[in-house]
Amino acid sequence: MDKRLLILFTLFIGLLPLSAQQIEVTGARKAVRTSGDIGAIALPVAGLAAVLIQQDWQGLKQGALAAVTTAGITYALKYSVRKERPDHSDHHSFPSMHTATSFAAAAFIQRRYGWQWGLPAYIVSTYVGWSRIYGKKHDGWDVLAGAAIGAGCSYIFTRPFARKHQLSLQPVAGDGYYGLYASMRF
Repeated sequence: MDKRLLILFTLFIGLLPLSAQQIEVTGARKAVRTSGDIGAIALPVAGLAAVLIQQDWQGLKQGALAAVTTAGITYALKYSVRKERPDHSDHHSFPSMHTATSFAAAAFIQRRYGWQWGLPAYIVSTYVGWSRIYGKKHDGWDVLAGAAIGAGCSYIFTRPFARKHQLSLQPVAGDGYYGLYASMRF
C-alpha cells in the first residue's frame, strides 16, 4: 500500500467525529458496569429463590409471564428503534434491558411478597439503572423506559401473595381515634 494513502487514511480516521468512534471506558466505570451486571442477574435469581423457598408455583407462573413479556417488549423496541448507545458501540440503546430485567424482578418481589423485600430490590434496581448511565451504555431515557417496561409487566401479571391468605388491611377512624385493622387467614 502506498505510504501517502496510508497516512491519508490514518488522518481521515483520526478526524472522524466522535460519534463514529467507540468511547473507551476504563477503570471505575468498568467496575460499576460489572457490579450493575451482577445486580441485573442477582435480582431475578432472588425472585426465583423466593418462589422456590415458598413453593409458590402460582408466583412462578406470574413471574415467568412478566419476565417473558419484559424481554419481548424490550427486544422489540431495541431492534425497531435502533438508538445509538452513548459509548457508540452499537444501535441497541433504547430501552435498557439490564434496567428492565432488574425492575421486573424488583416489582415482582415487591408485589408478590411485600415492601419489606421489595424496597431493597428497588434500591438494587435503581443502582443497576444508574450503573448503565455511568458506564456510558445508556442515557436517562433508556433507563426510565426499561424501568417502566419491567415494573409495568410485573404489575400486570403479578398478584400479591397475601391474597392467598386473605390478608386484609383497612384504616379505621372514629371519635378521636385512628387506627389500622388487619386480619389474615392461616
